Amino acid sequence: MQYPKFAQLMSQLIAAPSISAVSPEWDQSNLKVINLLAEWCEHKGFKVEILHLHDCPGKANIIATYGSGPDGLVLSGHTDTVPFDEGEWASDPFTVVERDNRWFGLGTADMKGFFAIILEALRDVDLKKLKKPLIILGTADEETGMSGAKSLVAANKQLGRHAVIGEPTGLKPIRAHKGTMMEGIRLNGHAGHSSNPSLGKNALEGMYKVMGELLVWRDELQKRYQNPMFEIDVPTMNLGHIHGGDNPNRICAHCELHFDVRTLPGMSHTGLRDEIDARLAVLLADSGLEIERKQLTSGTEAMDTPASAEIIKAAEKLTGYSAETVAFGTEGPYLNALGMNTVILGPGHIEQAHQPNEYIDMREMKPAIKIIRDLVRKFCM
Repeated sequence: MQYPKFAQLMSQLIAAPSISAVSPEWDQSNLKVINLLAEWCEHKGFKVEILHLHDCPGKANIIATYGSGPDGLVLSGHTDTVPFDEGEWASDPFTVVERDNRWFGLGTADMKGFFAIILEALRDVDLKKLKKPLIILGTADEETGMSGAKSLVAANKQLGRHAVIGEPTGLKPIRAHKGTMMEGIRLNGHAGHSSNPSLGKNALEGMYKVMGELLVWRDELQKRYQNPMFEIDVPTMNLGHIHGGDNPNRICAHCELHFDVRTLPGMSHTGLRDEIDARLAVLLADSGLEIERKQLTSGTEAMDTPASAEIIKAAEKLTGYSAETVAFGTEGPYLNALGMNTVILGPGHIEQAHQPNEYIDMREMKPAIKIIRDLVRKFCM
């Protein structure tokens, strides 16, 4: 097999559909991307391991390793994309089109294009000279439930010591981001004729009290936790959805509220859920209402890689930028949970992600390739 040129690497990755979606009609396998990466990595002499996700049929992670030992460098990305808005693209989302010094295509920036950057960076590197292992990691299902990264944590998969996730950051190093919790509260009461309130238990009135208590708790959290690294330096809560009752003259028997919490590093999601349960149990103790809390998603913890970590210092030196924070979530917390120090660093910008006519600026290609090559030389050679 002849190793493809850079443009061919990018084109073949984008041409392989790998959409992740909660809607079954959109959700797709990522195995075409995995198989491409496996073929190319094996051609370079990597040992390739494909890990199928048992709870996500048709989806898999790939771990390609050159060398052995505990102190390696991991170059990581997710192999899936979000769905696309049909009719709003100026060109086929699965065909790389060059226009205005940009490459357009679904996944160019977020983030299948990063694998093309990695492989191009390694094109002229003599891997036989590596003194420490180099690992290329491709994960599944990041755009929905992060199932690929979670499966690695569940298996306690030991990969390396230093990690780069190539999410689009404009080639500026990122060492921290907020976490996300999405929760649902359901109150179950008893319906009855509205002419006599004693005939029922009004879940909608109970939810009014719940919302007030949550907003009081939000204020307390914002006094308890601050982090000046972030543009919004406190945890936030958004009450995003409510539904209850069916008619003005019936006492509301059921009411459900959905909300999210954006957490700072150091805040435990398990501890926060325990706080919610305890506060609402006291609040509604004598109401006669039944309380159900559910996790709408499994959530993602905040990421906080130490500023002193070697990978952060190296990324700052190579890019000329101090490490910053972002508002969006990544697989960084999961890699850090496996004993790595992770930096988020890649070409492209988050403003292009999840948008029609997603693109990556071609002027960022050479700098990105050089940064990856220099990191490999520093940490593996």
